[in-house]
Amino acid sequence: MPREHHYRTTVTWTGNNGTGTSNYRAYGRDHEVSAEGLPPLPGTADPAFRGTADRWNPEQLLLASLAQCHMLSYLALCALAGVVVTGYADDAAGTMAEDGKGGGRFTEVVLRPRVEVASADDLERARALHHDAHEKCFIANSVNFPVRHEPVVTVRDA
Repeated sequence: MPREHHYRTTVTWTGNNGTGTSNYRAYGRDHEVSAEGLPPLPGTADPAFRGTADRWNPEQLLLASLAQCHMLSYLALCALAGVVVTGYADDAAGTMAEDGKGGGRFTEVVLRPRVEVASADDLERARALHHDAHEKCFIANSVNFPVRHEPVVTVRDA
């Protein structure tokens, strides 16, 4: 029987510089993303949209969510398949295109996981499990743009 999971977050705008949104340049884009029991995450808009570079923006968070979800799905599948992963890092990249009308959308995300496995016997299986992880990833299954994978799998140095 399928289960449902429910999530709650709070986004609080902290960028009122005294005159609210009296004009486009009058307010800050700073905000906090929070959830019960977790430290707040400082957020802002992308610097291209008057945000600051020292806080997370929604586009980065979407990209991070895709990379995290893929990693967690992948590690679980490796554990279940007996593939021992000893290291994992992902240099993910995303492209967002503006539509010229004040909006836009992501057109693609490329995940570039660098995976280290304990045994050369697991190299091919470790590579193949990226496809399965993509199929299982909740976040990748929720977006309407391509999420590609360019994994590199190596064997841990002896």
